[in-house]
Amino acid sequence: MIDYSTTTPLSPTTFINLLHRSTLAERRPVDDAETIAGMLANADLTVTAWDGELLVGVARSVTDFTYCCYLSDLAVDVAYQRQGIGVELIARTQAQLGPRCNLILLAAPAAADYYGHIGFNHHPRCWILPRDKRPGR
Repeated sequence: MIDYSTTTPLSPTTFINLLHRSTLAERRPVDDAETIAGMLANADLTVTAWDGELLVGVARSVTDFTYCCYLSDLAVDVAYQRQGIGVELIARTQAQLGPRCNLILLAAPAAADYYGHIGFNHHPRCWILPRDKRPGR
């Protein structure tokens, strides 16, 4: 039985551990505890999935709750994938948002087909400005 929560505190260590047990650690700064702590502290909405005391999934978002919600991390422990946990984390994230609020995300290469399969629309115009670049250069 998986329990879901929007209020259970999440420590950086627990989050990093899950990132390693999912496929997300290779694309997140898991060796930088200060950045991970900031990611957790400054998220507007975090939905977690627990198997007893074990964190098995997380959906971490930055949002205004009204117009847009950037789902920045969706991680599910590899041993728990294909059980609907990711879909449920997304549904519970969506349930916290206003009726006109869209979910937006950047898919990891290995997960690109997953999102279309569960109802997301593909958007071909995403742009990223790396931190070491300035606009106009």
